[in-house]
Amino acid sequence: MTRIDDVARLAGVSTATVSRALRGLPTVSAATRRRVLAAAEQLQYAVSPSASRLAGGRTGSVAVVVPRITRWFFGVVVESVEDFLHESGYDLLLHNLGGREQNRQRVLRTTALHKRVDAIILVATPLRDAEVDALTALDLPGVTISSGTQMPGWPCVRIDDVAAARTATRHLLDLGHRRIAHISGDPDDELAFTAHLDRRRGYQEALREAGLHPDPGLDVESTFDIPGGTRATEELLRRGDPPTAIFAACDEMAMGALTALRDAGLRVPEDVSVIGIDDHALSGVLGLSTIAQPAAEQGRLAAKMLLDPLAGPTGGTGMITTDTPVILPTRLVVRESTGPARAH
Repeated sequence: MTRIDDVARLAGVSTATVSRALRGLPTVSAATRRRVLAAAEQLQYAVSPSASRLAGGRTGSVAVVVPRITRWFFGVVVESVEDFLHESGYDLLLHNLGGREQNRQRVLRTTALHKRVDAIILVATPLRDAEVDALTALDLPGVTISSGTQMPGWPCVRIDDVAAARTATRHLLDLGHRRIAHISGDPDDELAFTAHLDRRRGYQEALREAGLHPDPGLDVESTFDIPGGTRATEELLRRGDPPTAIFAACDEMAMGALTALRDAGLRVPEDVSVIGIDDHALSGVLGLSTIAQPAAEQGRLAAKMLLDPLAGPTGGTGMITTDTPVILPTRLVVRESTGPARAH
């Protein structure tokens, strides 16, 4: 049976070059790729993905760690990462923490990733000191997406959550709203998000810039999902003197707010305006105003930042040399859920 070594000898290149050429990686010149393909065809060589990877001392896999794959943002990011890696000949090894401490310990504090992957993408998972030490010891290139922790030597791809929240709140202020509530994530949530902390800060900054003092009675914490948004809004309504507008820290919470307001007999936006952050796939269907963040682009860019170190000319694992954050822009999307403040 023809082996990759036979193709390499006929083409006059190394086995690592054959592997990269047959996987379509961009570090092989067009002339070399044609020579390798011709040799493979002449010898009727059938590519074995695992053998091709092992020839270069590599696994051909990238680990992607997410807090909970069922959430919209994480699903979009993972899909875009997988698409980009697949086009470049790499597989994705998904680790879904699912809010379970045992999963977190197994993936982030043990050798679960050792010799199983060539790189790591960490999505929205703030790290503890012991986890930083464990990942650093792996000596692998990595990128974080929307993370509250900066890994040494790992760049971060994210949005400016403070600025996004300011934009959302200013939109409501520009519409004449002054009793603006905020529903946000629970700081004790097991997923340990940090984005909601920055979004609360942006909300409060916008209010202060408008000469308003943030009212703790208009700020309710809950889980970062639709049921959490429903519960938070119900709590706001129980407190009496409801707000004229609600800024939700994510679109899923905003959708929960829409449900609670409808069930309470309140009209949106005539009685209460609602805005979120994300531009979730259902936001357009529901007419939800939002701050759109490029979720897919964050995943694509993170994967691209890993590609060059992984596809170095020697085939060995390279390291990303910068940890400068890459901040992608957001934009205000105005739909039917926001309107002028009602007259008192």
